[in-house]
Amino acid sequence: MSLIGVLADTHDNVDNIKKAVDIFNERNVALVVHAGDFTSPFTCIPYRDLNAEFVGVFGNNDGDLLLLNERAEGRIMKQPYQFEYSGKRIIVMHEHHLVDALADSGHYDIVVYGHTHKAKLATRNNVLLVNPGEAGHWLYGKATIAVIDTDSMDGEIINI
Repeated sequence: MSLIGVLADTHDNVDNIKKAVDIFNERNVALVVHAGDFTSPFTCIPYRDLNAEFVGVFGNNDGDLLLLNERAEGRIMKQPYQFEYSGKRIIVMHEHHLVDALADSGHYDIVVYGHTHKAKLATRNNVLLVNPGEAGHWLYGKATIAVIDTDSMDGEIINI
């Protein structure tokens, strides 16, 4: 079983980032994907405690992109970011505007996005769409992350 942890919209909430890291480590995820809006460079520090690979994309509220990426050891990419993992074609972005078109394209198995701060798991044309919601909890007051099982292509939203 290969698990991917997903979070987005952390918006400087270091306490919730640490909680998410603990959950991802407890679940033995192999990869953690951040779908943008880290906000400040200091929020990358807790990811050093991950027992997993890490990759992210910049969001619309990310400030010092150079220092953010330096603190993340070069693992934050411009969006959209495409890669293969565990035999799955994955695309990650922050904004949600092209999610349906990407699912309809037939080029991806998993589409990860954030920005709306609302958790959502859906399938469209056999493509798993994952928005982990807001890990920061500032907008709606509900902090959530997601875990994806790449074998079963199921996802789970987890309250933190």
